Amino acid sequence: MPQELSLDLKTDPSADAVSGKPAADLNLAQAISILHTLTDSVKKQVLGRDDVIDLTVIALVAGGHVLLEDFPGSGKTTLAKALGEAIKSEKNTEEKTFAPFRRIQFTPDLLPSDVTGVPVFDSNSNAFHFRPGPLFAHIVLADEINRTSPKVQSAMLEAMGEKQITVDNTTYLLDELFFVIATQNPLDLVGTYPLPTPQLDRFLFKITMEHIDRDAEMSVLETYIERRDHKLTGEFVTRRQVLSARKAIEDGVNIHPAIRACLVDISRKLRADDRVLQGNSTRSLVLMLPALQVAAALQRRNYVSADDIGMLLPRVLGHRVELAPGVTDKEKVFSDCMQAPMEQLARSTLP
Repeated sequence: MPQELSLDLKTDPSADAVSGKPAADLNLAQAISILHTLTDSVKKQVLGRDDVIDLTVIALVAGGHVLLEDFPGSGKTTLAKALGEAIKSEKNTEEKTFAPFRRIQFTPDLLPSDVTGVPVFDSNSNAFHFRPGPLFAHIVLADEINRTSPKVQSAMLEAMGEKQITVDNTTYLLDELFFVIATQNPLDLVGTYPLPTPQLDRFLFKITMEHIDRDAEMSVLETYIERRDHKLTGEFVTRRQVLSARKAIEDGVNIHPAIRACLVDISRKLRADDRVLQGNSTRSLVLMLPALQVAAALQRRNYVSADDIGMLLPRVLGHRVELAPGVTDKEKVFSDCMQAPMEQLARSTLP
């Protein structure tokens, strides 16, 4: 049986990777341990997707959501389910309402009540009682999210942006850990509704998944029985530990003013570039800050570095920046706009 993560930091090597006040050191070391336990647990179930798993855990702890643009059979369901199973709920009344993992298969005939929940009449009490829908979970897989109607998209927009849903003029709060992994097939456009810009902006990352390499694919074939039967067990963390890790990273990972200046300068260059039709919003920069902190903690650092910006900025802004007609090389545009601000950042002493 899997064992709950032990947080005895006397033997935790991550405790030596941070510096500062002793209390902050302890909390941040615990957070780093939780991050690596999460990623290691998911990587035992999902092979060949280490970079995607790292980005997904970063988004989860940073309070964002992830959009996977992929093809059928790429492991998206396994990834979401493994992440949900790696987070255990404490046995209390508050958390009984929320399941660890739920999957919603989006179709054109789906109704908002199918995802949010619906009031049900109870003949015994002669009153209506709200029955929660699949959004009342820690991890929600929104499969083929672009196949549903704009009404359902509006319900998802409120849930993802505000972590709440509204039914019959009554607002219900979702779990603080509420996290959406949405998917869409980039090749199949029949019967789809393109995601509106405001909803795309709710996703912290948009990740395009590619086929895994040969060695990883061989490992998938060799271990599929063990992974199917959950024989590859490992440590897990609790919901409360993940939320405490989020708070510890927010308080314990330093963001130097030069980092913020670099992000603003890159954004201004993108908006002023003739190859860019629409630049990113200020909100995207605000959402990026906690993601940068989690990425730094995942690398056992207590400060955000230029490497964190180089890794995350294209993922965060890629689906928010619209290029002018005829321009196709988005990587070149990002590279050109990042060059001068990143060089200025390199001359700063971040820690």
